[in-house]
Amino acid sequence: MTAQATRVARNDVRPRHPDTLKYGRSFSDYYWSEFTPDSISLPPSKRNDRMYDSLRSKSRRRRVPRLLYKLLFVTPQLDTTANGQIIDEAEALDRYNDLTIGQIRICREKVFSSDDSWIERLGNRTHVMTRERILRRDLLFKPGDKFNSQLVVRNKQLLLSRKYISDVNISVERDSLDTTRVNLVLRTRDSWTVSMDGNLHSGGRTMVGISDANVLGTGNRFNLETYFNRKNFDFGGNMAEYEMPNVLGSFFSSRLAGGRAFFNTRLEMEVKKEFLKPTDYELGLSYSDNKFRAHLLEEDTTTLIKERNLDVWGGNSHLLPSIRSSVYLTWRYNYRRVGRRPDDVGPTRHPIFHDHDALLLGAGLYREKFYTSSMIYGFGNNEYLATGYKAEITGGYSWGEFSDDVYLGTSLQSGTFCQLGYIMGGFTLGSYIDKDTGMWKHSAIDVNLRWFSHLFLVRRSHIRQFLGINYTQGWNRNSGNDESIRFTRYNGLQMLDERLLGTNRLVINTETMIFTPYQPLGFRVAVFAFCDMGLLGYSPNIFKNNYFSTLGVGLRIKNERMVFSTIQLQLGIAFGKGGWAGCDYFKLTNAARLEQYRYRPTRPEIVGFK
Repeated sequence: MTAQATRVARNDVRPRHPDTLKYGRSFSDYYWSEFTPDSISLPPSKRNDRMYDSLRSKSRRRRVPRLLYKLLFVTPQLDTTANGQIIDEAEALDRYNDLTIGQIRICREKVFSSDDSWIERLGNRTHVMTRERILRRDLLFKPGDKFNSQLVVRNKQLLLSRKYISDVNISVERDSLDTTRVNLVLRTRDSWTVSMDGNLHSGGRTMVGISDANVLGTGNRFNLETYFNRKNFDFGGNMAEYEMPNVLGSFFSSRLAGGRAFFNTRLEMEVKKEFLKPTDYELGLSYSDNKFRAHLLEEDTTTLIKERNLDVWGGNSHLLPSIRSSVYLTWRYNYRRVGRRPDDVGPTRHPIFHDHDALLLGAGLYREKFYTSSMIYGFGNNEYLATGYKAEITGGYSWGEFSDDVYLGTSLQSGTFCQLGYIMGGFTLGSYIDKDTGMWKHSAIDVNLRWFSHLFLVRRSHIRQFLGINYTQGWNRNSGNDESIRFTRYNGLQMLDERLLGTNRLVINTETMIFTPYQPLGFRVAVFAFCDMGLLGYSPNIFKNNYFSTLGVGLRIKNERMVFSTIQLQLGIAFGKGGWAGCDYFKLTNAARLEQYRYRPTRPEIVGFK
């Protein structure tokens, strides 16, 4: 086959779908794959591969160098940063739809893929592999069912959400004896699930903890935390938690937590099943009896709170094939009693600490489909984005300590790919209504818009542009805790360090991300610049409130061969109407990944500022 025919064949196997974004390979990609020049002419990635292969080969000759290499380096993942495509994982499996599922075989792989060092050998020997029956009970299908490509993708995402699984692949093979059947092979790799944790608080309070997310290979999680004062070693108590993500294959999860940590005490129990498929049901019950220190934002003080809370909820969804959407109904009953609270609680003061019984009903439509991409917030790892919509209305009645009220709320969310990139928007509106006067009170509205562009190629760098807008407004609010809002981590200004409160908030976040081609010693480098603007205050006219803005630049680096996470360095300044504002100026953190947008129905919630 000629080089030209080879290139054509490679293009033909790329995923194609009207809703997917296609990014072809550059001439240099073909050039380096077709020829084998000397090492001096190799691109940086090829030279880095040769360098690491040489280091690995030489380190095998001595025990200490071999140990150091295994401690610092890992096998790199598949490089997906060269394309940045938006891939429909289900499209490649559509040709198997409606065939009958035959045998389902499970192949489990150890945490470490090789036994070159004694650390890997010891890790594989001491790690208890996830049992096959645990993996099999997490399957959303069984032999004899009709194959559904969308369900297979959902199942892969479900398995990847388990903390004891690091990698999942589901392959489909046609049955050699029956053309109406397909056999599935589920391949998983375990994660190392034992971890340590610690925390240092003011006043000498200290926490150390240990957890295992896969107790004896059952997939259950156990966490134990011990508290003490590091100044005088006074014992502060223990907190323990045990969670079962899938009880006996019923897809019900259960959690039990309790203990004491200095002034805080905790008792929590929960059993629930969530929506997993377009036609499904949910059911849950949770109970908590907690005592904790709460920070009152308005007074900038701390007080001790003791509360009991009971939640019971359920729902049912049904797929309507004619509109490719699911209709759902949900309900929720909430019982809350606050035994210890601030002394100034009254009919219009600190409503967050009022006793109440509430019954809510919800109804709506939703549709979702996931696509896979890279170079959004990460480098080479898969990132999942949802397209679809969710429209919901919520209503109910609250029997309060000081008054009884009707509640109404509605929300709409939608996300899709378009010619400009990926865009998601939504709004939520909720309010109590006085049953005697019909007046709205304790109301809030929240509007969100998220967008990022296609991946642009400028010279040898890939560029994405991000934009986020959030607007929140409250009216007829009461006074006290949680009746005001502030700039938060998700709806706020990077680097800003100011204590601000209000009932109206507008935030605009912009970021330009440049994925550079430079890979010094295998470190992938991305630089970004950001500009955030925000208005916050109590005036109904948002433009009359306090204005703040932050500007800055940052750097993200990642080496796929190193065991360390992505490192993010930020430099910035902040200013407002009165000049310079409080600012962190410098931050060194782990880079945050884009949250997965979902449109599945949930239990009805009361819309507020929390």
